[in-house]
Amino acid sequence: MADTIVVTGSLAQKPGQAGHTWQFLQYLLGFRRLGWDVLFLDQLEPSMCVDRAGQPCPVDRSENVRYFRCVMERYGLGDSYALMVDGGSRFLGLSREAVLDRVRGSALLLNVMGFLTDEAILATARRRVFLDTDPGFGQMWQDLGLHDPFRGHDDFVTIGHNIGRPDCAIPTCGLAWITTPQPVVLEEWPTVAPAIGCSERAAFTSVASWRGAYGPIEYRGETYGLRVHEFRKFAPLPRLTARRCELALSIDPSEERDLALLNENGWALVDPGVVAADPWIYRAYVQGSHAEFMVAKNMYVRANSGWFSERSICYLASGKPVLAQDTGLAGLYPSGEGLLTFSTLEEAAAGAAELARDYDRHARAARRIAEEHFDSDVVLGRLLRHLRVAR
Repeated sequence: MADTIVVTGSLAQKPGQAGHTWQFLQYLLGFRRLGWDVLFLDQLEPSMCVDRAGQPCPVDRSENVRYFRCVMERYGLGDSYALMVDGGSRFLGLSREAVLDRVRGSALLLNVMGFLTDEAILATARRRVFLDTDPGFGQMWQDLGLHDPFRGHDDFVTIGHNIGRPDCAIPTCGLAWITTPQPVVLEEWPTVAPAIGCSERAAFTSVASWRGAYGPIEYRGETYGLRVHEFRKFAPLPRLTARRCELALSIDPSEERDLALLNENGWALVDPGVVAADPWIYRAYVQGSHAEFMVAKNMYVRANSGWFSERSICYLASGKPVLAQDTGLAGLYPSGEGLLTFSTLEEAAAGAAELARDYDRHARAARRIAEEHFDSDVVLGRLLRHLRVAR
């Protein structure tokens, strides 16, 4: 019986974006906890390679490759990866022949956002599963005839829990979607209590991109946008709550009006390249926070997607409450204790006040939610049952 699960993703393209890195680690380490061998496939073009100063450099001397190998080796995955470079003409880690052999004998290939496009490798896999971690964009592109990321896959999994429901605007594209939350490997994210005397100074934090890699979508007379289009509504929160609110925000310096808006309302901005430089620094940043203030992409909110952030799940696992913008979460997870949701600025301010009233109770509830709803053992075990994969 096949005992390997192949996971694909774009880790090497984004060195120093450790929140993105953890998204893949949760699956790799989670499947390994369940007794599976794992193989991670990534690809990198020379034009993407930079040194530590961010300047172009050759692939083998790049920060991309250094970061990628460091993460793989730190987690005991040094013999379980292949990094395809130069359009797949060269492989770092396992050879192309070894990859084809491992994929051929695997139980399934989990293609995160359809990242792997190598047709020979995809054709070798007995089961090709598309994992949608950015619900709405791919489905609308496909429905509009702009791009079909789902072609060539056998099964379709999404973290947009409401896809297929009449109150969700995201089209199914005629596909039978399996819905799942994102997993967290709890042993990697233990509860961390706040330091004595630091609760008042600790901040509401989050790590986010202001815009991201692509723009809004016009679909059936509606515009589905990005995080910037939601966050502006909640910019006054620090003034309303008198709490320290801090963002590790990836935002272009040319966004002068938005930077001024954040500054005027008391947001502390820190460099995500520092606090999310690697998976361990990122984890320490999350665990040193008071709570997370999570604002979603406009797409997730307007479409009523049921999306919930993998970053927020890491906060919950660490015993840090989450104040999350509602994306259609009612009935999906318990809220009101540990996880509080909001739709308006007034609701967000009320949620912050509620967390301050009984922080310890909410911190305990946060961890409990992570254990009951996002534990990788449970989430990935259930996903494999839905996919009818057994060892």
